[in-house]
Amino acid sequence: MSNAEKVNGFLDKAGVFYFLTTDGDKPRGRPFGFHMLVDGKVYFGCGTFKDVFRQLTANPNIEVLAMAGEEFMRYDGKAVVVKDGKLLAKVREIMPDIMGLYDRNGWEMGLFYLEDGHAEIRGMMDLKEEFDV
Repeated sequence: MSNAEKVNGFLDKAGVFYFLTTDGDKPRGRPFGFHMLVDGKVYFGCGTFKDVFRQLTANPNIEVLAMAGEEFMRYDGKAVVVKDGKLLAKVREIMPDIMGLYDRNGWEMGLFYLEDGHAEIRGMMDLKEEFDV
């Protein structure tokens, strides 16, 4: 199993995970659920009209925090925004209702992955696994 598959699998188990960004000098976190593994990269997406998208383009150093059972994963890296029609078509397959809402409102889905990523999976008292992604 590749390291990207490990990250994606943990996000699957967690269901909901949190993106941590900065807004100027203030920390910001919010729940996310969408992710997909394509060609060895874990992609995330959110509306380009949202504060989180503005924040990650202003300062692309972000962290993802996910919890599944008694374990948690910290996954950090530099967000790289991607405009790719084939990836967007996959998002439409995965989330047709959400993408329909975006289409009706004229919203754009911004897709991104983390470059130079580092992940660690821990129990509350110990490190389970640590790796670069």
